[in-house]
Amino acid sequence: MTDLPYRPNVGAVLFNRAGLVFLARRADLPNAEGAAGGWQLPQGGIDDAEDPRTAVLRELAEEIGTDRAEILAEHPEWLCYDLPPALIGVALGGRYRGQRQRWFALRFLGEDADIRLDRDPHPEFDAWRWGRLGELPGLAVGFKRPIYEELAREFARFAAG
Repeated sequence: MTDLPYRPNVGAVLFNRAGLVFLARRADLPNAEGAAGGWQLPQGGIDDAEDPRTAVLRELAEEIGTDRAEILAEHPEWLCYDLPPALIGVALGGRYRGQRQRWFALRFLGEDADIRLDRDPHPEFDAWRWGRLGELPGLAVGFKRPIYEELAREFARFAAG
């Protein structure tokens, strides 16, 4: 189904003041404590005519309960991934072949208590933690791993040493 379009999407690499990255565990994979794919970065769709910079802050508010962040950098290119064949026609409402993503590095300006996964009536995440940027590729499902590898390279300047 390669004739399906990519879903426009934004993603957030949210750094705290210590240079650690916000990692969230998918609520639909609660037993994936250390497994690849169980943990990911906040991301979500771009609404019609919405600016990606606006969308990334909106998605943070929706997914983690706060938009207390400032944009540090924007990845210079749209990054795409294709869903595995078994998920095409099933995931993403069955309407997309994958996602076309604009990623941002952001600095978290709030306190840990500002992060509230329970603000959404259907939370995407059920747990979160701060981790090292270099952990990202190992946490991603296989079809997203190249994007997480790229993000780890591109945004390394904001990470803890």
